[in-house]
Amino acid sequence: MPSPREDAVLPPPTPATPLDLRLRQQMILSQFGVEALREPEIHALLQRATELCAEGMQAQFCKALEYKPGRDTLLVCAGVGWGPDVIGRAVVGADLASPAGFALKTGQPVISNHLENETRFRTPKLMADHGVRRAINVLISNRDGHYGVLEVDDAREGVFEEGDVAFMQGFANLLGGAIERQRSEARLREAVERQELLSREMSHRVKNSLSIVAGLLTLQARASENADVRAALADAQTRVEAVAQVHDQLWREPGATRVRLPDFLGTLVGRLGESAPHHTVTCRVPDAALAADTAIPLGLYVNELVTNAIKYAYPSGGGPVRVEAEQGPDGALRLVVADDGVGMPAGFDIATFASKSLGMRVVTRLARQLGGHLAVPAGRGATFVLDLPAGTVLAKGA
Repeated sequence: MPSPREDAVLPPPTPATPLDLRLRQQMILSQFGVEALREPEIHALLQRATELCAEGMQAQFCKALEYKPGRDTLLVCAGVGWGPDVIGRAVVGADLASPAGFALKTGQPVISNHLENETRFRTPKLMADHGVRRAINVLISNRDGHYGVLEVDDAREGVFEEGDVAFMQGFANLLGGAIERQRSEARLREAVERQELLSREMSHRVKNSLSIVAGLLTLQARASENADVRAALADAQTRVEAVAQVHDQLWREPGATRVRLPDFLGTLVGRLGESAPHHTVTCRVPDAALAADTAIPLGLYVNELVTNAIKYAYPSGGGPVRVEAEQGPDGALRLVVADDGVGMPAGFDIATFASKSLGMRVVTRLARQLGGHLAVPAGRGATFVLDLPAGTVLAKGA
């Protein structure tokens, strides 16, 4: 018959009085209550519980048993004092003839101070092999059901008392609550991950649908003999493609609710530049993230202004078009779209011009939708400054 492991948790010196023992147990239980709130992993928490419970009971052995309903057994999932092949492997019966099984099935604590003379239960082989003479079992349970049993054993003579039951039940109650919380958090994470997956799939489908619409607009533009119609359809195509670009990023992003500003605007501006080889279209923005609901109108806004600059800023040839952004300390964002071309007409007024130009009307409405302030300062070329409110930038994009 093997003896207890030499590296098992040994009991501290015997307290002077039973009151000292109970006070020590209360201190240990309070300590574990704090740890139960912090530990994110169930088995690490179970292991810590067995260590502290053995210490508080001045016992040689303690184990946490997880119920396996398919086999109707209890698996030793954590413990102290046992041989090297016990944790994670040894099982005991979960029937009423087993002390641990009785506690599990009835919900009642079990104290047996003389296992060799016990007539109510059989002594499990695991306990007999380790010379266990007395045991105490309490149920680990929560609103999800019975998790298992917490058991303290000892091979020495002595007596477990009702006060020990209260101490162990405190551990079992804390374990039950912690296990329920961790499982609830795991289910919540799974639900969030599933929702994110569904959101990405939806964005992927929206992007594909918008790409089809953009393709149809291209076909219609080519089939039309009217130059104005072709220009209008081309403008509509670029606007649809701008929205599709946002959804293309959304289905690729882990969160599916935010868009990295450098990736989004960089790709959008890059594609506009590819369609205008005589212009130098650049994008310089901070590494930040925006909510998808902000990115969509912002992309349309940039698309409109860059497209207008490519068309009208340089009547005799090409030139630079710049998209730049600066992030404020409070999450505000200043976005500048500028060129060095012919500039705005003399006496330019945004409101007046918007009443005559569809493009400018789109720009001003998008600025209002974003909750921003739009300004067109005088100077060389055309410069559009959009100041977006605090909280626009969510976080760094990386």
